[in-house]
This record gives sequence, structure tokens and C-alpha cells, in this order.
Amino acid sequence: MEAAEAVKDAGARVLRGGAFKPRTSPFSFQGLQEVGLALLAHTREKTGIPIVTEVVDPHEVGVVAKCADILQVGSRNMQNFSLLTSIGKSKWPVVLKRGFSCTVTEWLTAADYILNEGNADVILCERGIRTFEDSTRFSLDIAAIPVIKKASHLPVIVDPSHAAGHHDLVPALAKAALAAGADGLLIEVHPNPAEALVDGLQSLNPSEFRRLMGELRLMARAVGREI
Repeated sequence: MEAAEAVKDAGARVLRGGAFKPRTSPFSFQGLQEVGLALLAHTREKTGIPIVTEVVDPHEVGVVAKCADILQVGSRNMQNFSLLTSIGKSKWPVVLKRGFSCTVTEWLTAADYILNEGNADVILCERGIRTFEDSTRFSLDIAAIPVIKKASHLPVIVDPSHAAGHHDLVPALAKAALAAGADGLLIEVHPNPAEALVDGLQSLNPSEFRRLMGELRLMARAVGREI
């Protein structure tokens, strides 16, 4: 609730929270799962802010959709075609994250699995790809934004937090994404990042997020946009 109220007050339009957290290691925190879904539903009810959350199992699309306004397909599941087909049949809005080793063409054809089932509400999310560079968590592919704009009618948002891996780098990547034409930004925020169970190092605190939002508004006007 504290995180939701903070980002809403700063101008965020949607809250993304992970109830199911597929992780590289089975020993890492896997999310609160069904309890997490209930908390997200409660947060939506109290704050009125729409919810995005990840679904990982084709058989749980309906269950997760009851607690979310938008479903998310994480990068590890970008080519889980059974999941994509189930979401397509659900007709529920979806954020499709780019796989960290996938080309833009593979990303777009993954979206086709959803579109082919009659679900037109697909939002693409660039979150960085794996390269030889190790100074950031992933390499944010800024060029993918104009490439998508040229090749597809689908909106594309950017997750600078996962690409950066460190909160100090997030503002610069967010501004670059905005300048390149991104339709939205997915930025991690935590009331106390040092205590976060997942990804605290890349999370902004509420005051940092509020400051970034002010800077993004000024920058948007400079390039003829509004946020």
C-alpha cells in the first residue's frame, strides 16, 4: 500500500507487482503467489490504481486475471507458446516482455501468438538483452524502440530498472527511452530498497521516483510529448 500510494501520488498510472516470481535459482524468493494476488487486489480496491502482474502457468490465466487489469508475460516465458495462446484466448490486456536472448523478430512473432487468438491488447516491453557487457545487468536496446515503431502498430514500453541493475543508472536509461519514443516506462520503486526481498539494488525510493517523474515531464515537453 505504501508503494502504491507513493507512485500514484508521483504520477504513475499503473502498479506492477509480482505475486509469482520465476527466478534463476529455485532457492530464491518465488513471490507470495496466491497471497500476493490477494494483496494486489486489495491495493487496487483501496487506491483505484490498475494492477499489472505476471502469470507463469497457462492454467492460471483466469485466476490471475481476476486480480489484475493487465497480465504480464516475463522474459523467461516470452516463447512459452502455450501460455501466450491461453492469454490470447482470454482477451485480457497483456505486457509481453522481450526475452533477454531474443531478437526483435522473435519478440514480434511471440506477440503474434496472442494476436492470432483475437487479443489485440498487447503491450511490448523492452527490458534489456544479454550481451558481452557486464557493467550493467543487461544491455538496454534503445534501438528496438524505433524498430518496433517502424515494424509494428503495438505500443512499446521500457523497463530501465532490469536493464540497469542499479538504481543510480535508472534515471538516465528512462530518459533515453522517453527520447527514443517509448510509450511508457516500468520503473521499480520500494519504500525501503535495502529491505526489498527482490531487486532492491535496482529500485528507486519514493523521493527518487518523484524527482525522476518531474525530470521526465520537463524532458517530454522538450521533445513535444506529455506524460
